[in-house]
Amino acid sequence: MYLLEHDAKELLAARGIAVPDGVLTDGATLATALPAGPWIVKAQLAAGGRGKAGGIRKTRTVEAVHTAVSEITDMTIRGCPVRECRIEREIMGAQEAYFSLMLDPAAASARVLLAARGGMEIESMAAEGGLLRSAACDPDEPSIAAAAARLAGDLAPPLRSALTAAGSALAAAFCAYECSLLEVNPLFVMSDGRWLAGDAKMITDDNALPRQETLADLLERRAGAYPEVHLKLHHGCDYVVVDPEGEIGLLTTGAGLSMMLIDELRQAGLRPYNFLDVRTGGLRGDPARLVHVLDWIAQGPRVKVVLVNIFAGITDLGEFSRLLLTALQAVPQLKVPVVARLIGNGIEAARTVLGAAGIDVVTDLGIAVGRVRAHLDTSAA
Repeated sequence: MYLLEHDAKELLAARGIAVPDGVLTDGATLATALPAGPWIVKAQLAAGGRGKAGGIRKTRTVEAVHTAVSEITDMTIRGCPVRECRIEREIMGAQEAYFSLMLDPAAASARVLLAARGGMEIESMAAEGGLLRSAACDPDEPSIAAAAARLAGDLAPPLRSALTAAGSALAAAFCAYECSLLEVNPLFVMSDGRWLAGDAKMITDDNALPRQETLADLLERRAGAYPEVHLKLHHGCDYVVVDPEGEIGLLTTGAGLSMMLIDELRQAGLRPYNFLDVRTGGLRGDPARLVHVLDWIAQGPRVKVVLVNIFAGITDLGEFSRLLLTALQAVPQLKVPVVARLIGNGIEAARTVLGAAGIDVVTDLGIAVGRVRAHLDTSAA
């Protein structure tokens, strides 16, 4: 889960990590209890590049705060509509450093990166020898903290003490919340050695949510900010609207297979509405998950056909087909044709079950895409 900055900072603050005082607003109701000014108004979205896109603004008056919030919440940045802003106290007179932790799955390790200079151009530091320091270590709290201390060891004070302390505190948060990435840029360092997380990018493991009570509670309180992760937590599958104007609803299993299908449809000039990994192995004879998925697809205003693409291993396609028909009957508002491309265990039973309902099963993806295109052409005629 890619946390919004405000939520990431709330989680860090809960573990005693200092962050600038701030409040969250959706623009409709601007919080009256603002922190002490002057202020920075920040767009809240799960993407980088906010500053360059005009989504971060310094303000000196309450009126300017109102104006900035109104204008920023009307923006779309990197394809993401901005719905909320964080208004926080501007930190002045501090040195800006950089600190990040990330998992390196290929090396089964954690990677620590730090720099004595932070800011929007941090990516360019990789080309400037020595500015961006990096070390790999075991992915546990003591090892990460020790690696950070070694990287900061020859820096001048107060950077050395601040980044060493940050390494220890952020390592604890990184492990506690089961993050794959925790980046603080800028990390504000005061002249007396105190430090604050000026910005925070946190990505956590969705699969850890069942044991992450704090994150699960956050997700319930902030379901509107994380709709896809909330759906996964409650329904056991991954579902994301990839094109609100898409014409093809996808009922698919396997994340990689589903992404490949989306790519192939787009290369063919077609517009899929959603990504889905329905995880057929978790259906266990219950059509409820399929009912939810078809209901979500039915909400697509331009969906004209549903493409079912299931590659079955342990899943019995005969049982899946019976569950699919039950789900289709439970979602009468989805009045579009269904194209079924099925391969694997129980294919003949699936042909019989779906054939009796007027749904012809094919095993070739090219044929299935051709049928999808024919339905779209018919609906456009």
